Amino acid sequence: MKKAIALWSGGKDSCFACYKAKLDGYDIVSIINFADSGKNNSISHGLSVRVIEKQAASVDIPFLQKPMPDKEYRRAFIELIGSYKKEKGIEGIVFGDIYLQEHKNWIDDVCAESKIQGIFPIWEKDTSKLIEEIIDAGFKSIVVSVRKDALEEKWLGRKIDAKFVDDLRKLGDIDLCGEKGEFHTFVYDGPLFNKPVNFRTGKKISGDKHWFLEIT
Repeated sequence: MKKAIALWSGGKDSCFACYKAKLDGYDIVSIINFADSGKNNSISHGLSVRVIEKQAASVDIPFLQKPMPDKEYRRAFIELIGSYKKEKGIEGIVFGDIYLQEHKNWIDDVCAESKIQGIFPIWEKDTSKLIEEIIDAGFKSIVVSVRKDALEEKWLGRKIDAKFVDDLRKLGDIDLCGEKGEFHTFVYDGPLFNKPVNFRTGKKISGDKHWFLEIT
């Protein structure tokens, strides 16, 4: 069984990718979330570090939350891989990317330089089928941010369920997994979890290009 680490944003895609990798026989020795240099928020979805910590506490996998520098992100990423190779003997990293080739190219380059396997359990999946697979597997999540040019603030807090998918389909031009950043999610229960995450939703916050839902 190959040892691997899994990148963890707190959202449905990274969570499901980790789950699929485990089903494929990988031994996930750690899930890793990257925080901003100020140690306030997760880089990926803007969720507070405390919320991600609480989420990870409900998952039966060791967790690391690592602040990343504003500059030299690549160097810090490669150093982290090197430390896990040396200390844990990992052979791969699990990513939740679906079809953004530019991002995958960056990952492929970093993995090649680090002499480690990039693992993409949901790469090139049909997102209209993938979102249903995530729901059917039992993962429960809500929308915590939306891009203003794609969705209105009323979508914040929506549960990712069959009704949500049907409503998105009616819009016609939104990726059903939000792969182009149309929306981001927070997972609070599912097959990887030993208990649901206890959380509350707060105020809606307007940013320059996004609406955010406060989670506490």
